[in-house]
Amino acid sequence: MDQIKTGAVIRRLRLARGLTQEQLAERIHVSGKAVSKWECGKGCPDVSLLAALAEELDTDIRTLLAGEISQNEQENGNMERMRFYVCRTCGNIVTASGEAAVTCCGSRLTALEPCRASAEEMLTVEDIGGEWYVTSGHPMTKEHYISFAAYVTDSSVMMFRQYPEWDFHFTMPVYRAGRLLWYCTQCGFLYQDIRPARK
Repeated sequence: MDQIKTGAVIRRLRLARGLTQEQLAERIHVSGKAVSKWECGKGCPDVSLLAALAEELDTDIRTLLAGEISQNEQENGNMERMRFYVCRTCGNIVTASGEAAVTCCGSRLTALEPCRASAEEMLTVEDIGGEWYVTSGHPMTKEHYISFAAYVTDSSVMMFRQYPEWDFHFTMPVYRAGRLLWYCTQCGFLYQDIRPARK
């Protein structure tokens, strides 16, 4: 294991997940100083930590040991680069897994830029035995509602369409750690990270 290469990969994947060193450290039960040491190339994670570290960084142990991200993972295999577009005229939702020129109703669409949800804005995610039940007390009126939610991991995307005057809720399989995003007609495009509870 090359300390410098492995440290660089850990830093790159951590930043891609939107985690601070302290947040990553807390999730794998080490100190923030340990993560800083790895990322500076002054040490390597203990072998016993590699599985948990790979899970939190949405990668595999081989990538951490090799200290490099494969070309496929960088360019083609990472669905976390999925872009979402919404037509403000008809409400059509378009996705693209890379750069794209998207038009609808005669207008060019701009990819939505997700913002991290505040504690008050976050959706409620409950494990109901093999499924996540996602709810929110968010307004669902004709003028102000969440039009869709999506759950994105490095290898898959699940979308859930919502409509005004529905109660916002849906179920989905408990899956690997990923990003839950949702688009509100007034609040914009928000996200939160979720992961299965450790057993």
